[in-house]
Amino acid sequence: MDKKTAQKKIDGLRREIEDHNYKYYVEARQEISDYEFDRLMKELIALEKQFPDLVSPDSPSRRVGGEPLEGFKTVEHKIPMLSMDNTYNYDELREFDERVLKGLGGNKAEYVVEEKIDGVSISLTYENGVLTLGSTRGDGRFGDDVTENIKTIRAIPLSLPREGSSFKGKLPRFLEARGEVYMPKKSFEALNKEREKEGEELFANPRNACAGSLKLLDPKIVAKRNLSIFVHGRGYYEGGVIPDSQELFLEFLRSLGFRVNENRCLAKSIEEVIDFIDKRQKKIESLGYGIDGMVVKVNRFGEQDRLGFTSKSPRWMIAYKYPAEQAITILEDIVIQVGRTGTLTPVAHLKPVRLAGTTVSRASLHNKDEIERLDARVGDHVAVEKCGLIIPKVIRVLKDKRTQPLKKYVFPDHCPVCGGKAISIEEEVAVRCINLACPAQLKGRIRHYAQREAMDIEGLGIALIDQLVDSKMIRDLADIYYLDFDKVAALERMGEKSAKNLLDGIEASKKRTLPRLVYGLGILNVGFHTAEVLAGHYKSIGELEKATEDELCRIHEVGTVVANSIVSFFKERGAREVLDKLKKAGVAFDLREKPRLEGTPFSAKTFVITGTLERYSRKDAEDLIKRFGGYAASSVSRETDFLVLGSEPGSKYDTAKKLGVPILKEADFEKMVREAGK
Repeated sequence: MDKKTAQKKIDGLRREIEDHNYKYYVEARQEISDYEFDRLMKELIALEKQFPDLVSPDSPSRRVGGEPLEGFKTVEHKIPMLSMDNTYNYDELREFDERVLKGLGGNKAEYVVEEKIDGVSISLTYENGVLTLGSTRGDGRFGDDVTENIKTIRAIPLSLPREGSSFKGKLPRFLEARGEVYMPKKSFEALNKEREKEGEELFANPRNACAGSLKLLDPKIVAKRNLSIFVHGRGYYEGGVIPDSQELFLEFLRSLGFRVNENRCLAKSIEEVIDFIDKRQKKIESLGYGIDGMVVKVNRFGEQDRLGFTSKSPRWMIAYKYPAEQAITILEDIVIQVGRTGTLTPVAHLKPVRLAGTTVSRASLHNKDEIERLDARVGDHVAVEKCGLIIPKVIRVLKDKRTQPLKKYVFPDHCPVCGGKAISIEEEVAVRCINLACPAQLKGRIRHYAQREAMDIEGLGIALIDQLVDSKMIRDLADIYYLDFDKVAALERMGEKSAKNLLDGIEASKKRTLPRLVYGLGILNVGFHTAEVLAGHYKSIGELEKATEDELCRIHEVGTVVANSIVSFFKERGAREVLDKLKKAGVAFDLREKPRLEGTPFSAKTFVITGTLERYSRKDAEDLIKRFGGYAASSVSRETDFLVLGSEPGSKYDTAKKLGVPILKEADFEKMVREAGK
């Protein structure tokens, strides 16, 4: 296929995919099956890989998530994103109406009443119809550039039609629309179920889950979180015309392909506003997303401009917050759960009580500090509230109902599952079990140990780990190296060939280098880079085990928190027993990286990789660079010697071009590898 034909095919696929995205995510109707949609997307991605110079920033292929980010840039809002004044009663709404009346010289105003979505405020900037920036509210003046994460939200158009279809006016050259990104209730529940299965701490509510997702550095993970958006407001614009009222502006946004909330009202008086707020409160439980109130805005933009702003909020807008429903019940027990990372989480077991349409028998107590703050004791009467209308939590103790002395709760200093020591690392609220052999953490520890960046055990995936642990064939991390071939082969979906491949992979892992082993052990606060730093100072696990906290703190990039984690880890009896078993199994405790080669095309050169390579994973490519004497960096700077270019490149590509960094296509990179290997 020639380039001209490819461009025509790519343009057609992009239009078709975005049309289906709009119908499904904005209009809530599906015209083709998921299989057919995936087929279209795969065809587009394949063509863009074949013709990388035809990839555009508004291609729907960018929605699947690009390469991980190094961090978020800070951006300044052209018009500050101020917060709103809140009220919890109707008299204050009437007072707001009186202030508006006075500010408009005695003229009554129309109001638009919209649902207050419980999510994260976002600004979307379009230049010449193309999405160029997605930023968080931040402190109102400055926010974070989360564009790559925003692009994964399919309800957000990546480009706009040149003319607003239902509004006869020229589309502004620069248009900023503001909205609220949220996580649907079903997505939130699915995410928390997955986290519970993995032994990870649950998100308290959809808003926290949404905010946490937008702050992830890996857009591919964000893409799996199924975030959505309602766009509701104007920001800065230039070079065109927009409607003159909030109601018409919402229709204008909808005509451009934005998702706007239809549950709104154009009210002629404040009493109509109050009546609508009353009616919507009865609908909260039936919504597929969280709201915590209603937003009341003066409809006409000219009147908004006349009313202006205070230093903190607009004078033409106010939020009515629905009070959270509460229930009083009895705290029957406090049970400690142990998560994958060893965190001890207290859960309140309650006398069942009806709350917000469901029966509640358990609620979060969050952590040790929260129990102490509440002074919660078994037998207490407690007030329970649904946080974000999803997860119940204990919000206060009714101490006046203590008719007899109750025993003060003492948070355990040992793990309730394995009996190992539980400690609170400096500056951390969480109390953690640090026993390497703790059964509650075992599946997670094995997954971490076996991953590619650590011991790279091929074939040891999540499903197999579950089988091995559930069948008691693995009782601690070291048991990986003592598996019986016949028993493994007899497992469901295994067989002799799969069992042999697995055991061969396990045997090969015995010869991984020291940094990989240190990282694979899962020591709290020790990531791969820190593991490399430690391996540069200690020749073996044995030497690291003897290191004191003071000695560790003298190492550049190792602070007191990391040092405390390392020393505490090696003091734990369970960890020492597992290490002994690993050593007896033949796992190398002192393998070093091969010395850097000299005289190769890579020697003493710094490389950065962007996009997806066809023949190599990012880790494999970086390992080759290091093996042949080069340095693999994560960000482009003036010190970068080469940028290795894969498909769907990110912002590193633009930075490299600006700085004049030489750019290598994958074929050029392979040629250097072949030359270095001679």
